[in-house]
Amino acid sequence: MVTTVRDGIAIKVHGNAAHPATHGALCTKVSRYPERTYHPERILKPLRRTGPKGSGQFETVEWDTALADIATRLKAIAARDPQAILPYSYAGTMGQVQGESMATRFFNCLGASQLDYTICAAAGGEGLVQTLGGKVGMRVQFFAESRLILIWGSNSIGSNLHFWRHVQTAKRNGAKVICIDPRRTETAEKCHEHIALMPGTDAALALALMHELIQNDWLDHDYIARYTSGWEPLRARALEWPPERAAATCGISVEQIRSLARDYGMAGVRGEPAAIRMNYGLQRVHGGGNAVRAIACLPALTGAWRQRAGGVLLSSSGTYAINKAALQRPDLRTHRPARTINMVTIGDDLLRSASASFGPAIEALVVYNSNPVTVAPESSKVVAGFARQDLFTVVLEHFQTDTADYADYILPATTQLEHWDIHTSYGHTDILLNQPSIAPLGEAKPNTQIFRELARHMGFADPCFSEDDVSLCKVAFGDAIDFEALQRDGFVPLPVPDAPYAQGGFPTPSGTCEFFSERLASQGLDGLPNHVPNHEVPIADSAYPLAMISPPARNFLNSTFVNVKSLRDAEGEPLLEISAEDAKVRGIDHGDLVRVFNTRGSYRCTAHISERARSGVVNGLGIWWRKLGLDGTNVNELTSQKLTDMGRGPTFYDCVVQVEKSTIA
Repeated sequence: MVTTVRDGIAIKVHGNAAHPATHGALCTKVSRYPERTYHPERILKPLRRTGPKGSGQFETVEWDTALADIATRLKAIAARDPQAILPYSYAGTMGQVQGESMATRFFNCLGASQLDYTICAAAGGEGLVQTLGGKVGMRVQFFAESRLILIWGSNSIGSNLHFWRHVQTAKRNGAKVICIDPRRTETAEKCHEHIALMPGTDAALALALMHELIQNDWLDHDYIARYTSGWEPLRARALEWPPERAAATCGISVEQIRSLARDYGMAGVRGEPAAIRMNYGLQRVHGGGNAVRAIACLPALTGAWRQRAGGVLLSSSGTYAINKAALQRPDLRTHRPARTINMVTIGDDLLRSASASFGPAIEALVVYNSNPVTVAPESSKVVAGFARQDLFTVVLEHFQTDTADYADYILPATTQLEHWDIHTSYGHTDILLNQPSIAPLGEAKPNTQIFRELARHMGFADPCFSEDDVSLCKVAFGDAIDFEALQRDGFVPLPVPDAPYAQGGFPTPSGTCEFFSERLASQGLDGLPNHVPNHEVPIADSAYPLAMISPPARNFLNSTFVNVKSLRDAEGEPLLEISAEDAKVRGIDHGDLVRVFNTRGSYRCTAHISERARSGVVNGLGIWWRKLGLDGTNVNELTSQKLTDMGRGPTFYDCVVQVEKSTIA
């Protein structure tokens, strides 16, 4: 990203034309970053709560006053049990420095509870680790050379614009592009074919594809023999999934499965590169890890890995050798090993009493880079937890979000334009440097500086709390990169082979693509990928007969850009997409106000009768701030805290509901 600055003010951001992955383009959301940075509601001074929790009533205070009081409160809690203090953070900044460097040092030194960072991609990441050995895959730029591209569980136009550029190149060169997604997204509309399967049935489809590859001998037997392990048991598992069985499970036709298998299998037979781009939508269900495992097996069956434009990509983040120990300093944790709390279950955990199994009740919460009241599942419980009068809450933020409304203190943080950071990626394989282009506005401080100053007030004397941000950027990769080149150019490519698994060499214990995972088997789990049904399966004539997924609205990045006026105006209002068939039987017309509900709660929004929704599935677009919803709620009122089959991830798209026309105006 390149920022144009005039008289100390950032007037424009645009993609770096010299960076091959960005190629001079930014998505609509990030292109509005100056509007967000200079937003009139930006918090620029520390705030202290004056009214009831959730009221949003605050007064300004001096930094030293705020930090001294926060330190006093944390010290008192830590004296009883430091595990009663919990940090809660995620991807408000994707950087290694403003994310989990100085902050993690602080909480390690304090001995606080640890957070299980699972809310986005934990199931899929674990599925990749168990199959390919890490969060690794083909190089994204070579999708441009593919002859067949399967976009599986991704709305690339809305969420992965730079990848879509490569797809467009491949299409112009004659490639066939197929989208597999329950929703007819903007991406699905631009593909040659759209397979609208039911949520949570991706593994069944992948196993049926394997069945057809085996039955028609569309296999690379040499690649299987040399570079895979567990072939015979996988073969037996796949033969249990003929297209007829999978079609009934997935809610699609038998011919769609056979046609997809033919396209994929014959590409291998003809020696044409076939590539699969997975994304995070398909793994936010009970069987999400198994689904990723099953799909990740496919390129090894056809030998697609032999070519640089063949294989699979979900995430490239495992390519980066980050020196996390140097950044986070786990050696500072001299207390007994701390418990770990899953960020997905924060609603339940904030309401738990002290017990032998759980440990102390959570007495203090420090939130940064996240907005859990908006984004965490089953938000009625999250709100109840944050509303506890005995919970001391500190929030580092840019705006008075739903979460900040419940804070005792809000501390103003810097934006990407105002601080140093170093970034990795989960698409391309370049290391990126974020250099500040403007001075911090008002009294805003980088996360790192806030935790440095808080450490000083706590009396933490380790010299590591004095390291500046540029030093931390250098620590992240040490001597593995030329920092001067990084500072000069803004990015440094990692030395990754064009076709990393053409001759095996997977980073698994066996060095092979592991169809059968001994590591999973040793945990008493199924060593083979399988279809794991959703926790909540819609059943006709039941109380909750519709599946609901909650993909992000195109103009939002989770909850980050919801308060940017130009983007919110473009998005309009909270919507539920529903098929004409499902709307008709409920007497719902386009534009009606509807109530979407299940056992966890209800949510009112506007119905859009749309071809984007398949029969039996409604799409609750997110993630609007609760305070901007009709009843102070959003779609996460309906989602559950149940976890995935592996990785302890969330199941946002594993949710059943009923929809009715609202009787309240």
